[in-house]
Amino acid sequence: MITLTEKAAEKVREIAKAESLEGQGLRLRVIGGGCSGFSYDLYFEEKPGEMDETFESNGVNLFVDPLSVQYLEGTEIDYVETLSGSGFKFNNPNITGTCGCGSSFSV
Repeated sequence: MITLTEKAAEKVREIAKAESLEGQGLRLRVIGGGCSGFSYDLYFEEKPGEMDETFESNGVNLFVDPLSVQYLEGTEIDYVETLSGSGFKFNNPNITGTCGCGSSFSV
């Protein structure tokens, strides 16, 4: 299962409203790249693909392709705001390492 904290779900709804994308789901992907090998990708999408796994967390529909779900299983996505910046934080139990920038990971 993949989950969003309430704070992350609120931010997703806020962004969807600002971009006139209300009612769409959030696509979660793992893509190759970054200094550690993999990166996360998030964007809005109207409906899931035929092979996608779908999750609902705190009122947000999540769409995950079969390849990505193996890397994201058990992940909790939070939204954090600090003095140095803000953004979505992936608490992924499957990773074995991250890079200094915090936006890529290895498994």
